Amino acid sequence: MELISSLFLCFTISLSLLTFPIQSRSSGFSINLIHRDSPLSPYYNSSMSYYEILRNSIRRSMTRSSHMFTPKLASSPPTIQSPLTAVTGEYLMKISVGTPPLDFLAAADTGSDLTWIQCKPCIECYQQNTPIFDPKRSSTYRNQPCQSKVCQKPLSCGDKNFCNYAFTYGDGSYTEGDISLESFTFETTSGKPVVVPNISFGCGHKAGGNFDKFTDGIVGLGNSDLSIINQLRNTINGKFSYCMVPSKSNVPSKISFGSNAIVSGYGVQRTPFFTRDQQLYYYLFLESVTIGEANIKFVTETYSNNANDKDGNIIIDSGTTLTYLPSEFYQLVEDEFKRSISSTPVEGEDELTLCYKNEEGFEKEVPTITFHFTGGNLELSVLNTMLEIEDGKLCFAMAPGGTAIFGNVQQTSCLVGYDLEAKTVSFKKTDCTKY
Repeated sequence: MELISSLFLCFTISLSLLTFPIQSRSSGFSINLIHRDSPLSPYYNSSMSYYEILRNSIRRSMTRSSHMFTPKLASSPPTIQSPLTAVTGEYLMKISVGTPPLDFLAAADTGSDLTWIQCKPCIECYQQNTPIFDPKRSSTYRNQPCQSKVCQKPLSCGDKNFCNYAFTYGDGSYTEGDISLESFTFETTSGKPVVVPNISFGCGHKAGGNFDKFTDGIVGLGNSDLSIINQLRNTINGKFSYCMVPSKSNVPSKISFGSNAIVSGYGVQRTPFFTRDQQLYYYLFLESVTIGEANIKFVTETYSNNANDKDGNIIIDSGTTLTYLPSEFYQLVEDEFKRSISSTPVEGEDELTLCYKNEEGFEKEVPTITFHFTGGNLELSVLNTMLEIEDGKLCFAMAPGGTAIFGNVQQTSCLVGYDLEAKTVSFKKTDCTKY
């Protein structure tokens, strides 16, 4: 549960501000998204160069992708099994919890479902910068009883007839506690805080592993009943979207909900999403990739090029930096990309095996790459294709991997909308710095 890479949302809530609850199905709001490497992030290190920061992002991407679908043994009590690590992607979200509201900085992740923070009494907690949430100080906090609708497997019933959870991650990190109801507050780009009552979340009394002091928990944006997106489904018409700015931009990205999240107008491309294996992921069906004039069908040992398949073959993930393709298919893509460029490759970096000198005129050589999903195509610019990992050196922003993942570099400068009612993902090329 990391992704997302691949979303930092920063906002402060003040009791003196006018707040309003979301009630109608036409409600919509937007929130600023701040990348974890932004100067607005507590992770930001001014002594590191842009290239060092980018390499760290690539390494996190590699760690995230390598832990997908890592099998974990069940323990007692029953656990929700996360295939990912506690290094939770590329964006954070500052949420306010309870009444009166208290601010927390949590990882916002389309590859996670349960939203949780650490709570008192803290039996076994990791150090965090903010005070740990005390349910006794909130007038809107309520434990969920075992008989509640949400308390179904893999959640369990505790000895006080309260619904419990136990969540383990692919790297051995964990969180355990109560499933509870609480009021969440979000500061919007309009300046008016939005209060959402009765959100089911994990009030964690045990947590440990590789969590760090800057992250107080996780906000789950995945496609499962536990995710905050599905809990808001009726209120936001099942719609949310995000628009991610280029990495060197000083303008924040945005995530939108409800009527603000509708993707429409000229140039919109739409494709269905699917659910399989673990329900929290959004799967798309990738039919082929075109490089210049050459079209390469997506055929692997696992998937045929059958658009009628009902479970998808590639995860779209905001928390993973790079795009990963199955090794045999990736090699076909890389080989065709090299054939399209007259320049000679230079030594690669980390898992970026295909690199070139950024000499004058090189970017004009880079072929157009188009991902053909069922029903919709997404054309990538050089910005989505090449990463400058050191001065004068550009590398192909895709890599071989066991799980196919459509990462956030390829989603940059694109409005990406999710419609849970229609079960579609929409793409629209957008200047996200002005969105």
